Amino acid sequence: MLLPLFPRARYFADFLTPFEGVDGLEPALEAILATPDGQVNHEMARAARASRVPSWTSRVAEKPLRGDLVNLLRAYHRTVIAPHEEDIQETFQAERARHARNMLAEGTAGLLAGLSPAVRWRHPVLEVPDYPDENDVRLNGRGLLLIPSYFCWKSPIALADPGLPPVLVYSVHHVLTAACPQNEAALNALLGRTRAVILRAAVTGVTTSEAARRAGVSSGTATHHTTALRDSGLITTHRNANSALHTLTTLGAALLGRGAGTMTAGRGAPSGEAEGRSVDSVYDCGS
Repeated sequence: MLLPLFPRARYFADFLTPFEGVDGLEPALEAILATPDGQVNHEMARAARASRVPSWTSRVAEKPLRGDLVNLLRAYHRTVIAPHEEDIQETFQAERARHARNMLAEGTAGLLAGLSPAVRWRHPVLEVPDYPDENDVRLNGRGLLLIPSYFCWKSPIALADPGLPPVLVYSVHHVLTAACPQNEAALNALLGRTRAVILRAAVTGVTTSEAARRAGVSSGTATHHTTALRDSGLITTHRNANSALHTLTTLGAALLGRGAGTMTAGRGAPSGEAEGRSVDSVYDCGS
């Protein structure tokens, strides 16, 4: 139900990303429910022109269907987002600290210049060169709300309706680990080679048997090492029937981040056609 409403397309309805979201999930969901029917119909008709959507989406203005949508958004958040909320919040805290340092050192110009590699500050204009279409957003004294997004990996986006409060949604600085022989040796010396191999394997999730194969040890020995890593707070284990999936904790990810070269990254999302959200390009953003 959610995919047709939030497509990787030239446009999706602005009422689904309400300004009230600055106060949290529940105020945003209440705003979705309270959106006037006429606005919902207008925006859903525009979405239907921008991409192929199921016929039922034209009835989203109906209160029972919108209630189902809100319940599903709440359930999706609980299932998909909430388990990772600690990591997401840590990323946001780092983003705030980075911008605060730029603001203190270089003022507003420094803050805007350091937002993202995808934007460029040339007083008095904030340029986003990668927008597929050229559009101007004129603030007219209204100010600009900057929204770092954990899910927007490429071009920043803005709302399509120029009458809405001006916002710019842009990607936080994500960090990926890159192999470095010297640091790899240091991590091996700290944890021991077997535990270091298993910890690295847990970046993408690893079962005990997979960890054993990666490290070249028996399943019993792998279990001993995963237990030690879990007891140290470096991995967490999710059990399902007869298997156990080991994944990194925030502490484990931080250790690997220090034990390997780091680089900021923007995932190459599929490029799509863009018209949309005023300054366009919503196709590579999830929320």
